[in-house]
Amino acid sequence: MPVISDSEYRSPRFLSNGHLQTVLPGLLRRARPVSYVRERITTLDDDFLDLDWLKNGSRRVAVLSHGLEGDSKRHYMLGMVSALTNRGWDAVAWNARGCSGEPNRVLRFTHSGATEDLQAVISHVTAIRAYSDIALIGFSLGGNLTLKYLGERGPALDPRIKAAAVFSVPCDLQSSSIQLAKPANRIYMLRFMANLRQKVRALAKSMPGKIDDRGFAQLRSFKHFDDRYTAPIHGFKDAEDYWRKCSCKPFLKSISVPTLLINARNDPFLGEDCYPIEEANENPKLHLETPLGGGHVGFIGFNNAREYWSETRAVTFLKNALNHPS
Repeated sequence: MPVISDSEYRSPRFLSNGHLQTVLPGLLRRARPVSYVRERITTLDDDFLDLDWLKNGSRRVAVLSHGLEGDSKRHYMLGMVSALTNRGWDAVAWNARGCSGEPNRVLRFTHSGATEDLQAVISHVTAIRAYSDIALIGFSLGGNLTLKYLGERGPALDPRIKAAAVFSVPCDLQSSSIQLAKPANRIYMLRFMANLRQKVRALAKSMPGKIDDRGFAQLRSFKHFDDRYTAPIHGFKDAEDYWRKCSCKPFLKSISVPTLLINARNDPFLGEDCYPIEEANENPKLHLETPLGGGHVGFIGFNNAREYWSETRAVTFLKNALNHPS
C-alpha cells in the first residue's frame, strides 16, 4: 500500500532532535513494572534461549524481539509488553543469545539473520498453548529479524501468525552500518563496541582458545566487528556477505500478513536505503510509516497511560489487522 508519510506522530517541541529522542528514553523513561516469569528453552544446537513471559490466560500472544545488545528489560520492551497485556494479550519477550545475563554454551552471537532462533521461540509458544492469534513485534535488529522471518516463509507462514509491527529497522544492514560509522554517531559506536567486547571476553573465558579479544580496541565500526567475529563465526564470507544475506529488505516483497514498519526520518541509525518505499508500494500487506520525528526506538509520548506513541500505534494496528485481516 502507499507509504504513510503523513504520520500522526509529532515529537515534543522541546525534543525535536533525533539524537535526544534516541538517548533520553533509555536514560529517563520509567516504564510500568513488569513481573516476568522466565522460562529457558533448548535450541536445536544444544544451546539455550531465555524467554520472559507475562500471561493473562489469553488466546492471543505477542512475541517480542529486542534490538542489538538489548534484552527483555529495555524500556521499549517493557512499555510494549505493558501496552499489550493491559489490553488482554499474553506476551513473551525473548532474549537473544548472550543477552539474558550469562554466556551461552555455543560459540554464537545474536545477529540480524538468526531467524532460526525466532522460529525456536515460536515453535515453543505454539507447543505449550493453543493460541489462536500470534503477533510478532520487533525493534531495530529484532525488527530486521522479524521481517526477514516473515518474508522467508511468505504464504507458508504459520496461519496463527496474523500480524506484525516493527520499529526503527535497519532494513539494509550495509546502509545502517555506514550511517553508524559516521562521526556524528561515534558515541553510539563506542557504546556498542564496549558492550560487544564484554560479550567476547565472557565467551573467551568460557571457551578458551576459540575466541579472544586481542586487538579489539582497533575495531571502530560494525564492519570491523562483523569481519572479525560475526561473519566467520556464523558461516559468512565477510561483513558484506553477512549484510547482503541477512538484510530484511529483499524479503519484504514476500510478506503475506498485515505488517506495520515504522522508521523515523530523523533516526540517526538508518541510512536512506533503510526506508523501503518501493517495496511497500508493491506489497499491500506492508505498511511503511515514516514520521519526521521519533529517533531510534524513541517515539516519546506523554499521557496518563504512560504509553509511548509507538505502543499505542502498535496495539491499534494489531487490533485492526486481526479484526480485518484483508
